[in-house]
Amino acid sequence: MENGAVYNETTEPQAPRRPLFGCTLRRLWGWRLAVKVVQTIFSFVAVLCEEIVDNCITCGGLYFFEFISCSAFLLSLLILCVYCTDLYQSLGKDKVQKL
Repeated sequence: MENGAVYNETTEPQAPRRPLFGCTLRRLWGWRLAVKVVQTIFSFVAVLCEEIVDNCITCGGLYFFEFISCSAFLLSLLILCVYCTDLYQSLGKDKVQKL
């Protein structure tokens, strides 16, 4: 049967396929994506290096470094998740900029 054209005009259009977990690189691509990925990796390595230290004499600096490196890792991971998923559209551009 040659009714393909009839069915295409009368049926509802198919919704575009969503990528896996809503991942997209439309808003964060090129050198910005590379910088955020490298920043996330470096902050994770800093957390791991801090955890390797067994003994310290004055631990105040080590605890401060732990706080900063862990915060940097979690915030850079949050930025990657927001910009590379559908969460950006759900929140809206204004709320993301405030965040």
